[in-house]
Amino acid sequence: MEYFRGHPAIRVVLLLCNKPGAPVLSRAEPFKVPAMVFTRAAFYDTDEIARLLQANRVDFLILAGFLWLVPQNILDAYPGRIINIHPALLPKYGGKGMYGMKVHEAVIASGDRESGITIHYADERYDEGRIIFQARCAVSDDDTPLSLSEKIHALEMEHFPRIIEQVVSGKAD
Repeated sequence: MEYFRGHPAIRVVLLLCNKPGAPVLSRAEPFKVPAMVFTRAAFYDTDEIARLLQANRVDFLILAGFLWLVPQNILDAYPGRIINIHPALLPKYGGKGMYGMKVHEAVIASGDRESGITIHYADERYDEGRIIFQARCAVSDDDTPLSLSEKIHALEMEHFPRIIEQVVSGKAD
């Protein structure tokens, strides 16, 4: 939201969240972005979310920290326009249950010497959508899941808004 504040062509028009009390809800307040918390039932068993997206003239969906699969009705409404970020280099360390510290623990346990982020299109499977961009960081002998998560967060902050801008503007892909 900060990156796109005042952008001439891209606006964050709506924040949807599936976790009541999630910090992102209060972070959106200074940006005056309408926010709504929704339930699993509303997401999967109705067209409520799809209608809300359409009513707000949403062109792209940007997922961050969202752990549910996107239902087919929304995938169909936004083909090639749902962008997700994963805190590791896909295809390794992806799939159901691979999120947050679990990813960083797995990377360190494997002995891999690098990790990173993957920005990809969301599809009907966890973390298997076409990759848009990856950035890497070294994993050192003294890294912990927490220290690795800090490196990954820095990569996310550096690259995710810029890659979103490129995709939405048609300058990437």
